[in-house]
Amino acid sequence: MTEDVLKRLRERSTAKQSLFIGKIATRLGRKGKTMEKPPHPFKGAPAFWNEFDLPLEERVALFSDNWGKAGGHVVRHATMEDAKAWIAAKATELGAKLVLRQNQPELNALAIEAALPDVRVVVWDEAPKSERLAVAAGADIGLVVVDHAVAYTGSLVAESSGQKGRSVSLLPTALFAIVPLDRMKTRLGEVLRPLDATPREQLPAGVHFISGPSRSADIENDLTIGVHGPGVVYAILVG
Repeated sequence: MTEDVLKRLRERSTAKQSLFIGKIATRLGRKGKTMEKPPHPFKGAPAFWNEFDLPLEERVALFSDNWGKAGGHVVRHATMEDAKAWIAAKATELGAKLVLRQNQPELNALAIEAALPDVRVVVWDEAPKSERLAVAAGADIGLVVVDHAVAYTGSLVAESSGQKGRSVSLLPTALFAIVPLDRMKTRLGEVLRPLDATPREQLPAGVHFISGPSRSADIENDLTIGVHGPGVVYAILVG
């Protein structure tokens, strides 16, 4: 008896569902529910978007505008040495006591430690593994060189690995992200497509898209900055 009741309920539910979907299909000029997949003549972005590319200075201007709208700050320097001097001055201005940086060739060559003799500078993978998260959470500044920047979305892209801990850009109070201008892209697809084509075993441990300072909002839209990550973010364009 119970099985008969359940069967009738299922049939009634299916009939109502078919009627509901059928009405929507009729209004859209379609035949209704079928087992055939609808045609998808396009896959991915259309050709005109894949061909869209901006000159470098327009990329810089668009990125700066979008990054600024999200609450980030942009500074630009001609050389890494100029960037180094600015970082040292800003760290002093902010009263930084602890700077955590990635182990990257560009930062190793920058030797920011020499410009900050009174500040403790920690290299991510040189800290004891058990202490790295605590160091990141207590750092005043996280210093990274990003892998890409995207003008159209105003985003930075930072890949993580054993030498490049994701916590360096996610936990300190402020983030200083160096952006070599030859890594400034127009579209997000320019970053995603090469990743999609990369064999799985060669993919980075993580790919992080950063679009301004950390933002958190409750159900009443009360926006708070910096609760779950850096509250101050600088994109330091170099080139």
